[in-house]
Amino acid sequence: MATDQGDTTDTTGENGVTSSSSRDGAALYFESFVVIIGVIGTAANGLVLYALVASKQHSKHMLIVHQNAIDVYTCVILVITYGSKLSDIHLSGSLGYWLCMLLFTENLLSCGIYASWFNLMMISIERYLKVVHPVWSRNKLRKWMTYAAMACAWISGIIHEMAMVFPTSAVIDEVCYAYVMLSPGARLGIAIYYSLFIYLSVLVIIASCYVKILLVIRRQARVMAGHNSGGSNAAQAQSNEMQSNVIKTMILVCAFYAIAWLPEKTFILLGGFGLGLTFLHNAYYAALFLGFLYICANPFIYATKFDPVRRILKGLILCQNESQSAGGNSQAT
Repeated sequence: MATDQGDTTDTTGENGVTSSSSRDGAALYFESFVVIIGVIGTAANGLVLYALVASKQHSKHMLIVHQNAIDVYTCVILVITYGSKLSDIHLSGSLGYWLCMLLFTENLLSCGIYASWFNLMMISIERYLKVVHPVWSRNKLRKWMTYAAMACAWISGIIHEMAMVFPTSAVIDEVCYAYVMLSPGARLGIAIYYSLFIYLSVLVIIASCYVKILLVIRRQARVMAGHNSGGSNAAQAQSNEMQSNVIKTMILVCAFYAIAWLPEKTFILLGGFGLGLTFLHNAYYAALFLGFLYICANPFIYATKFDPVRRILKGLILCQNESQSAGGNSQAT
């Protein structure tokens, strides 16, 4: 997992963290592209977060707003982390140690990614309870439970990553070595843990929840079709349509998560079995890039599929077009 060949050091962990005094062209191109998509993702996620708050969704769908807030954080840290790697900082003293442990090991970045995975599970479970067990959820679910779930997403991510990074990473000769103080067996165990346990457990929970949700929605739609008369049914149909819109949006987000992170998890698992794959391989850069693209592309799903966000963004575009038209007319007169 870690090799030292001349001036090039490949230091790898969960996300294939690399710290070196001179990197090859593929690594530099990869890091540059990551910074670019991080900047775009920060702007896009920030705009969608504004639209969610402006449309009052922060009180109706707190976990969804929290998911977008996590994506904003992750995009900002993505830019800071890979911008620091591009600057090729030589690490020394206590400042160098903390930069290594928090930035160059991608520790802070991984905390956000882990929190995102955890929060996706919480959203799925919340949707499941509200759709499949509506009476129980109305009587038992409280706001403090939502706040606790949001806090647990961050706490579990921080504890999980900090406990992994600090004992296994070090600064040697002003170079950050991440996840290197591990035996081959431990590396294999970590590869299996990250690739199978975390990734698959998230998918199993999400898939189980949404399959049951869709079955219930179909059953409700058949019942509504059989009693399609009266204003109350029309109001109920509108409510069901809004709920269905939220669920479809989150299914797309979760499906994108499954597809985007699959290559990276597969690469780590194969590398853990010692198949000769290195984390300076171009294929790994491509796989990791897809995972980062997921973080930065989520807002486009909200913008196109989530009605409240779409309405606010359309309003912003229309206002901008009207102001530009007014400015052009005033200049013409």
